[in-house]
Amino acid sequence: MNNKQGLVVYCILSALLLGASLSVSAKGDPESGQQLSMKGDGSGAPCMACHGPNGEGNAAGAFPYIAGMNEQYLYRQMKAYQTGERNNAVMSMNVDNFNEQQLHDIAAYYASLSKPASTSKDTDSELLKQGERLVSIGNWEEYIPPCSTCHGPNNRGVNENFPGIAGQHASYIKQQINAWKNGNRKTDKVQLMEAVAKRLSDAQIEAVSAYLASIPASE
Repeated sequence: MNNKQGLVVYCILSALLLGASLSVSAKGDPESGQQLSMKGDGSGAPCMACHGPNGEGNAAGAFPYIAGMNEQYLYRQMKAYQTGERNNAVMSMNVDNFNEQQLHDIAAYYASLSKPASTSKDTDSELLKQGERLVSIGNWEEYIPPCSTCHGPNNRGVNENFPGIAGQHASYIKQQINAWKNGNRKTDKVQLMEAVAKRLSDAQIEAVSAYLASIPASE
């Protein structure tokens, strides 16, 4: 087995392990979640203040779109902010008073919404070409697999463990890759994303973020 084959096997096995260990059941009420998203948890801002009225996010603030994302994934991320596995003072403050059922309800609401169109406004063709190569093919000499190895066809997500990243705001993608790279995000139990992020240069992160933002989030 050569190095390229070994990396592919590692990615696949890591994905299977992650899926087997982190699966949770969906049990949220979208109607209740909609009300909670507009009111907030009583101490922080409502979800729509940062993520928009339709969950479309905000590129300027690096707030991701969350509409149409996997329900279990959304629940797990909010839970991670509560427990400190993900560190973001704004998010932690805005979800800390929600109970388990409320987190499930909010996740179910946003999962029920339609994903937004492509968020990209980048017209730098060379940057997008470099990003396309990394996202679609990877760079095996540097042990960088293509994003679709885990995030699925067209990078639109597979399950609660591998979210859709196509059409996501470039500012947010860049922020999160750097969080993995710097060790500030620890929600990947098998450290697969952390390992990949550490191999990416700043220029590569910029290119990957720009290209992923240019891909339609849904059909």
